[in-house]
Amino acid sequence: MFDGLTIERSFVTVALEQMYATGYGTHPLRSGRRIRPAGSLLLVLLLALAVSLGLAVVAHGGTSPGYSTVVVQPGDTLWSIAAEHYPSDDVRARVQDIESANGLGGPSLQVGETLRLPA
Repeated sequence: MFDGLTIERSFVTVALEQMYATGYGTHPLRSGRRIRPAGSLLLVLLLALAVSLGLAVVAHGGTSPGYSTVVVQPGDTLWSIAAEHYPSDDVRARVQDIESANGLGGPSLQVGETLRLPA
């Protein structure tokens, strides 16, 4: 009815028209696709696996340490190689690092042998 100044319409009709006019649809904001419980469980497990692997890499120290190599020359010893390649470090500690990186059981070296030097 029209009584001069007001038009009688239900609140729901006015609210829906306002939503439509402002760019909001009258349907809920949902995708037509639904995630099944098994799919959501798989998604959660994959996410947990990715986070676990990321934390393991960070805790382990990132990537494996870099190595350089040196070929043993006549007269070389582990001590001289360590002193030459790590002048500012403790030579004793570096000799042990070279031994463990190459699986050496002692300080004996063979001429022409290639040694890995930890970075």
